[in-house]
Amino acid sequence: MNAMLHTIEFVGVLAFACSGFIEARRKRMDFVGVFTVAFITAFGGGTLRDLLLDRRPLFWVENQEYPILIFIFALIAVPLLRRLRHVVTENILEWADALGLGLFSVTGTSLAFEAGMPMFVCVMMGVVTGIFGGVLRDVICNEIPLVFRRSQLYATCAFTGCWVYLGMSYFEFTDAAALSAGIISTFALRMLAVKFDWKLPA
Repeated sequence: MNAMLHTIEFVGVLAFACSGFIEARRKRMDFVGVFTVAFITAFGGGTLRDLLLDRRPLFWVENQEYPILIFIFALIAVPLLRRLRHVVTENILEWADALGLGLFSVTGTSLAFEAGMPMFVCVMMGVVTGIFGGVLRDVICNEIPLVFRRSQLYATCAFTGCWVYLGMSYFEFTDAAALSAGIISTFALRMLAVKFDWKLPA
């Protein structure tokens, strides 16, 4: 289970870092800006989760390869994204962000569940883990955070996916099945919301 969560967390870091790279380049930031935005996007939600759950050391401090990898990727991303600026579209940003949302939301819920938190608290912990990095990214890039705009469903997707994970865990499905179902449902719901412009009523 720990190895599985570590793998999911690693992929989530990469997915959110990619969304940070793309957004920073859209704002024409230099290397420092690109690295900072990617770093905060990738680690913001998980850091808040670890602080709320009183987990030490923080996950990216315990796994120092994460920030090192993002630093290396930032060195590559700055010239690469400049060359591929016509290829890197809004769709790619949406896909990376939706994947990171699913991965981090379910991971946050799982860690809170292991810590013995009540189920609703576990879900909210997952939602916070999934959305907070993106909130920080948007604030730094001088945008209204996506989760606060009346746009397509976002936090609702994470909320639903976390309940899918907990429901399958409650009915004693395997850890792999429960985690996969939660991640896929979050990702799929988010992409469907973007495609069909699903929104909450005002």
